Order: sequence, then C-alpha cells, then structure tokens
Amino acid sequence: MTAASSALPQHFDEIYQSIPARVTLIAVTKFLPTETIRAAYERGVRHFGESRVQEAIAKQAQLTDLPDITWHLIGHLQTNKARKAVEHFDWIHSVDSLKLAQRLDQAAQEMGRVPQCCLQVKLVPDPPKSGLDLAELDDLLPELDQLAHLKIRGLMAIPPQGASAATVRDVFCGARGLGDRINQQGFDRLHIDQLSMGMSGDYAEAIACGATMVRLGTVLLGPRPSSA
Repeated sequence: MTAASSALPQHFDEIYQSIPARVTLIAVTKFLPTETIRAAYERGVRHFGESRVQEAIAKQAQLTDLPDITWHLIGHLQTNKARKAVEHFDWIHSVDSLKLAQRLDQAAQEMGRVPQCCLQVKLVPDPPKSGLDLAELDDLLPELDQLAHLKIRGLMAIPPQGASAATVRDVFCGARGLGDRINQQGFDRLHIDQLSMGMSGDYAEAIACGATMVRLGTVLLGPRPSSA
C-alpha cells in the first residue's frame, strides 16, 4: 500500500468491488484533498464528482499527471459559470433549466467541446432542490432537442432528504420510466441512455432500479473534514 492509499478507509475495496460492472462509480470528492483522489485513482477509480466549479479547477491543476480522469459536475450550476463548467468537466449532471442548457450549448459551440449532460429532474415535490418537474420537462423537450452542441443523454434524480424507502424507490424507478418515455418520442438528438442516481445511503436501491451511474462520497471515501 502506498502512502496515498492510506488516505482511504478500510472498507473502500469492499464498496468499490460491490458495484456491478455495468454501473459507473463516481467518487464524490468535494471538500476532500487531492491526496484522496490520488489514492482512489491508484485503486482503479477514474470517474470523480465535484459540486463546485472553482474547487474542481484548483484540484485539476494539481492532478495534471493523471490525464485519464473523467470529471463530473454534480452540484448546482449557475448560468454565469456555464463556460467554466464546459471547459473543465466531461459530464454535467445538473442541467436544471432551459436557460442553463442554452448557455452550456453556446459555450460548447464557442469552445469546440461536446459535454455529456444529464437533465436534473424532480419526480416528487422537493422545494429545496433544483430540477425540472415532469410538466416543465415535457414542455421543454423539443427545445432541448435543438441544442446541437450538447450531448444530453442522461437523467439525474435525487430523492428528497429523509424520504421513505417507498418514495426513494418511486423516484429511482420513475426516472427509469421517464427515460424510456423520452426515448419513445423519437427526438433527433435527445436519447437517454444514462441514469445518474444513487448516493451513499441509497445506491443499492438505485442500482436495483436501473442506475447506470452512482455518486458515492462518504460510504466510499469516509467522512468529510469537519470544516466542510
């Protein structure tokens, strides 16, 4: 074990190896030091999730010797940071409005990049969270399909904090059904083949409902610094 690997909790390998091969494990490293990213990288992780653009940029500057990392933005994104998000992330999971999608599309065109995107959806009422509700999403799908410089290929779903097991399952299985329904409409560009759902407390249920990407922080990497 290298010095970097000692930054990981003892149960890391157990959790890492429990994820089915069909599911992409995204290690959520917000508030964690680059040493933790290096340690997880040494164990085979290549997908890392950050919630804040500036924090991620600072870490990326220290990890330029690890060129095959795939960076995922999983936190709320303000439209004025769309350009930096396109520049520094391969995946943007939190596209929660048409305005943001249009800004990302414009930035992608100007920069010659094609970011992979998920639409953040709210399948049950959850006022504290951002996201598109079903009625709003249905109205916006034709306009989202016109965005030629994004690759919108996923949905991100997060159950309300403290939700019952039944509600959690309804959200995850509902996201899978929503993806199928979008695909049946035959859009030119929109095609949902990724479901970003499941975090430390509910990832097993998400996988059972069809998640293709899970976002694991504390259960995989241990507790965050108390100051975070």
